[in-house]
Amino acid sequence: MWKHWLTVVLGAIFEVSWVVGFKHATTPWEWLVTGIAVYLSFYFLIRASRHIPAGTAYAVFVGLGTLGTTSVGILAFGEPVSLAKVGLIILLLIGIGGLQVTTKGAK
Repeated sequence: MWKHWLTVVLGAIFEVSWVVGFKHATTPWEWLVTGIAVYLSFYFLIRASRHIPAGTAYAVFVGLGTLGTTSVGILAFGEPVSLAKVGLIILLLIGIGGLQVTTKGAK
């Protein structure tokens, strides 16, 4: 089961890549890499959904994508950080962990 969750994590990593790419891509090469990241993120999500309930896989995918995009924004692009933002990220992580712990494979 852990390898299916790893597939969701890989999809979320590519999701962060394309979200950042949509905001910062300026050259054809950067747009190509962004497009490939879009494809790969959903490819990994669809693969994981064959073994993990789709709603749970998608919720974890989006949660990790949100976490990653927010973290990259703060660490790489100097976006503002607040105590409330950090607290909500922690709450998001608790929810993602809870979904993973309480979900049994569909097969």
